[in-house]
Amino acid sequence: MSVFSLDHPQLHDLFDQIPALSGQPRELEELSGGLTNRNVKVTTPDGVFVARCTDSNADVLDIDRDAEHRNTQAAEAAGVGAPVVDYRADLGIMVIGFIDGTTLTNEDFGRDGVVRRVAEGCHVLHAGPRFVGEFNMFERQRGYLTTCQNAGYNMPPDYHDHVEKFDQIRKALVPQDGGTVPCNNDLLAGNFVDDGTKVWLIDYEYSGNNDACFELGNVWSECQLTLDQLEELVTGYYGQALRNKVARARLQGIVSKYGWTLWGCIQDAVSPLDFDFWDWAMQRYDSAVAEMNGPDFTRLLAEVQLSD
Repeated sequence: MSVFSLDHPQLHDLFDQIPALSGQPRELEELSGGLTNRNVKVTTPDGVFVARCTDSNADVLDIDRDAEHRNTQAAEAAGVGAPVVDYRADLGIMVIGFIDGTTLTNEDFGRDGVVRRVAEGCHVLHAGPRFVGEFNMFERQRGYLTTCQNAGYNMPPDYHDHVEKFDQIRKALVPQDGGTVPCNNDLLAGNFVDDGTKVWLIDYEYSGNNDACFELGNVWSECQLTLDQLEELVTGYYGQALRNKVARARLQGIVSKYGWTLWGCIQDAVSPLDFDFWDWAMQRYDSAVAEMNGPDFTRLLAEVQLSD
């Protein structure tokens, strides 16, 4: 899919096989983002849609497209996901409704009300129908590590130097584990659409039931929030200031950075996109290492054990 230009006959042939997009004039527009898929905005007389066209690296990245489809439907039912119009696994295309709003950037989190609406959006998703499948970054990291080692992909040379602290986080998170909720697990700024009233959550490639604090910590990590913004996010989500939840979200954010580093290493080796995945990976790795070696690390391991 990704090699086709918007006017390529084969792309139009594929869209002609989808009832909502066929048999009428179409205006196509490439949407930004999509490091493992291609998003095409399709405007027709009957409506505006987004065709999510998948690439060929889903298996090595452990992406289940059928689960993505079903979880996107669950997010729609929860009230924060785009409507699912069609899904054609044989064509590698899922069609969703276009959400009219502003796709967030990291800088937007500094605007009044954005962090609060993001917290509310996460809470609504997490209170919705259970997702298909589980997501645990400790398990995902082990799988990505095996992939990198078996294939000989380039990795940070000192990656293994931090395994002990990574395991310390894993052990510290267990006693206060409150179970799992349906999570997106990949909420970078571009996966939030703000319509001014509420924030919608899109892109469920890595979705699965997970610790709510992983979602919040991943938002902190991917959207480069300050620690004050992390506290605002966690407080908005839980409705009160809780030291253990702030600590848990921050620790899960470190887990996110350390684990997604290997995702970037795999993409650096296999992706055909003209994108600097190595730099993407190293940004997360350097940040994770700085957190694990930072002055707050020991305190976070203690505070996550507290009852408030």
